[in-house]
Amino acid sequence: MKPEVVVFDLGMVLIGWSPEAFYDRVIGQSARLRLFAEVDLYAMNLRIDNGDGFHAVVADCAAAHPEWATQIMLWHDRWPEMLTGPIAGSVALLRRLRAAGVPTLALTNFGRETLDIAQGMFDFLAEFDAMYVSGELRLLKPDAAIYAALEQGSGHAPGQLFFTDDRPENCDAATARGWHAHRFTGPEGLERALIAQALLKE
Repeated sequence: MKPEVVVFDLGMVLIGWSPEAFYDRVIGQSARLRLFAEVDLYAMNLRIDNGDGFHAVVADCAAAHPEWATQIMLWHDRWPEMLTGPIAGSVALLRRLRAAGVPTLALTNFGRETLDIAQGMFDFLAEFDAMYVSGELRLLKPDAAIYAALEQGSGHAPGQLFFTDDRPENCDAATARGWHAHRFTGPEGLERALIAQALLKE
């Protein structure tokens, strides 16, 4: 079955995100390396992506690591500064697909509150036909259940879906369900894949 619908991940596909670069600027690389070695900030962030309260999760982590509390709270207080901006080539592809009449969906691990912030910063996040967000569904990629939720919610069969994500395990989970998947490494490769699937014209 040829794909008819394009499903985008958001972080590192349409929006750049680099907590490491932020902390390097603010506290210096040496301190950042110690912080990230001693505190699992990405595990903390997964709780946010799974729908737990943004401030409460970061505050809990800060309380558990008082020696780093000030730096940990920056994850909440200055979160927008961790975004490095839109990935322009990907946004252009999203808009080309829309102009060509191709349905576009988002499937993303994102917190409810952090997505609200991002939507206030990036207008293209309002351009999807529908969004399937881990923080709202309380399901995380690569759990098969979040892919099933998109299939059920959108009414599209797996073979109709073309998915792009920067993480190989998320692409593998989509492929296991019968989706077409492309691991995102840059807009140029994504454009070639979309043309190869006849979703875009050269």
